[in-house]
Amino acid sequence: MTNALMPTYARLPVTFTKGEGALLWDTDGKQYLDALSGISVCNVGHARREVADAICAQAHTLLHTSNLYQIEHQTALGEKLCALAGLDNVFFGNSGAEANEAAIKIARLYGHNKGVETPTIIVMTNSFHGRTMATVTATGNPKAQAGFGPLLEGFVRVEYGDADAVEALASNPNIVAILVEPIQGEGGIRIPADDYLPRLRSICDQHDWLLMLDEIQAGMCRTGKWFAFQHTAIKPDVMTLAKALGNGVPIGACLAGGKAASVFGPGNHGSTFGGNPLACRAALAVIEVMENEQLAAQATALGEYFLTQFRQSLAGIAGVREIRGKGLMLGIELEKDCAELVKQALAKGLLINVTAGNVIRLLPPLVITPAQADQIITTVTELVRAFL
Repeated sequence: MTNALMPTYARLPVTFTKGEGALLWDTDGKQYLDALSGISVCNVGHARREVADAICAQAHTLLHTSNLYQIEHQTALGEKLCALAGLDNVFFGNSGAEANEAAIKIARLYGHNKGVETPTIIVMTNSFHGRTMATVTATGNPKAQAGFGPLLEGFVRVEYGDADAVEALASNPNIVAILVEPIQGEGGIRIPADDYLPRLRSICDQHDWLLMLDEIQAGMCRTGKWFAFQHTAIKPDVMTLAKALGNGVPIGACLAGGKAASVFGPGNHGSTFGGNPLACRAALAVIEVMENEQLAAQATALGEYFLTQFRQSLAGIAGVREIRGKGLMLGIELEKDCAELVKQALAKGLLINVTAGNVIRLLPPLVITPAQADQIITTVTELVRAFL
């Protein structure tokens, strides 16, 4: 039978039929340990009862009314997220790319309102912000952009982690904002220096720019805080979320504070499905689980354990360049490309990912047990030792 799906993914030869916590089972009944969480999506685990119950109850009650009307769960979710982030208001879409599109539009409208003819956003090398035309332009990956030109104007790129390079653009009168990941996920779990975000915040304050943080992969307790920027004392003007917010139910959010919160007015942006009752009820259940089980603290403790154990088990192995992470956002960088390790891990019943060509990326559910953490460490260490 001809595959009816467009070949946009080089899919692995496995189909999963059910999940529970950090475990998945395929069509043959084989069990796998998930160390990827659907790429930082299922942070509270697969088939989480509280989330499933909320989805079921809402599906039996009301799925959709349109944003032409008030939506009770959307209002409640917006208030909760703003309280957690210390920001003022939120727009809901259906994905991370849509959240970043909203952020880009806020920046451009903010610039136009100031009389800037060509509002320009500073973006970073090795970044990833989505697959729409604006977000793929903002993304710092030539492979993702290849064949899709002409790309949009209004972006200028500098080296990730280099605040001096950002400051050097201060004389450009068209700059209105910076869009940056606090930790780069697709770029290889790149963690900047502790003073990077504070320096960007200071530069933005000095030049009346917006600081916009893409927390789509790093947010929702993944790094040991609700949001990765909370490892510093700063606050962004705009922050985007998706992935783990719905634990698999599609939802994206663009939060704004201060001068950014008043940029959009009626008619400036919209979404047919964004913030519908089902998605918002699911997200509220996710947040409740994270709060009740103190998953941010668990991510911190387990993340430190992973780093310690990997640094011990892989110590002295030629070809291991660096082991880094924040919370349960972990990367093992090798000196050569290692994409083949994904299939090798799959054969051993472990789901991992390789990004940036040579970085083993681990994003396990925040609910993994210590025994499951040890299983991940043992299997990955065996794979790396055999590979190198």
